[in-house]
Amino acid sequence: MSETERGWAEARPDLAFTLLAGIFIGGLVIAAVLASKLVAVGALVVPAGVLAYALTFACTDIIAERYGRARAHQVVLSGLVALIVCFALIQLALAWPAAAIWQNGPAFESVLSSSARIIIASLVAYIVSQNADIYLFSRLRRATGGRHLWLRNNVSTMLAQLLDSAIFVTIAFAGLFPVLPVIFGQWVVKLAIAALDTPVVYLVVALLRRPRA
Repeated sequence: MSETERGWAEARPDLAFTLLAGIFIGGLVIAAVLASKLVAVGALVVPAGVLAYALTFACTDIIAERYGRARAHQVVLSGLVALIVCFALIQLALAWPAAAIWQNGPAFESVLSSSARIIIASLVAYIVSQNADIYLFSRLRRATGGRHLWLRNNVSTMLAQLLDSAIFVTIAFAGLFPVLPVIFGQWVVKLAIAALDTPVVYLVVALLRRPRA
């Protein structure tokens, strides 16, 4: 094995973790941007960022399974910092006077502007639900002796997603319209995504467990 090949082999675990963390933070940040568009899923109406955000739960489950609970919490904290920085940069871009030749100000503001209430709702729902997912996943892993990955992946994600939907919708929209139908609609879509991502979680975990050549 050449020196370059040896270096790649030794860096493989760190590279895999870095890629998972990058996907997590990328999905989290873009979900916050995509949430300004509402899409129809059958008779349900959900933010367009629901798929990107659901991807973050798959990432933390894989990280918790392969690298441990502490590393998963580190990624969640990193995501929180990234989300705060993202919101701050968006507010700066909105406040920055536009060039005279640029005529898309109203469209830009309509897509990216969010009220303080929605920003707070996003941050609180994120930190509570992500940490709850990691906690439940780890507890179920110990309770099952490391078996039944499908069980802890689905149960932890489904309960954490319910927390996320309930906290976000309640803080952001309580008093404006009935929140229970919106919470239920978002949760149903997230349940379907959680079930569909289980084969992906199994595949990635299996690849990460393969012995190095």
